[in-house]
Amino acid sequence: MGRTTDVSLDDLVMSERFLRSSGPGGQNVNKVETAVQLRIDVAGSRLPQAVKKRLLALGGKRATTDGVLVIVSRTHRTQAQNRDAARERVAELLSRAATPPAPRTPTKPGAGARERRLTDKKRQAGIKRARSRPDDE
Repeated sequence: MGRTTDVSLDDLVMSERFLRSSGPGGQNVNKVETAVQLRIDVAGSRLPQAVKKRLLALGGKRATTDGVLVIVSRTHRTQAQNRDAARERVAELLSRAATPPAPRTPTKPGAGARERRLTDKKRQAGIKRARSRPDDE
């Protein structure tokens, strides 16, 4: 397994924005801005280049072309809970990005796999041979 790079939320440039949640909740949803949107400037952060690249790749659709990662949390009814949930998601993404993927060790097919491949090839050839016209001999 690869080594984990030491990174923390302090290495990121984050900005918070609160917005109204969608979905059920009645008057609370219509009135109170409980959802939180965290914008993390990955490109402008002090993270190592490899970690930045993996973080943006893990972000997927949540990453913009400018290198900004947008995390939205609107599952809870309070701002504080949504803020904590969003920060936990960022921390989890950051810890996954800090661990480089294990290198692939190439392997060779086993004897059984080679044998099955050859038997399947012979069977398939027999099927195709049976489809052809018989020889006029």
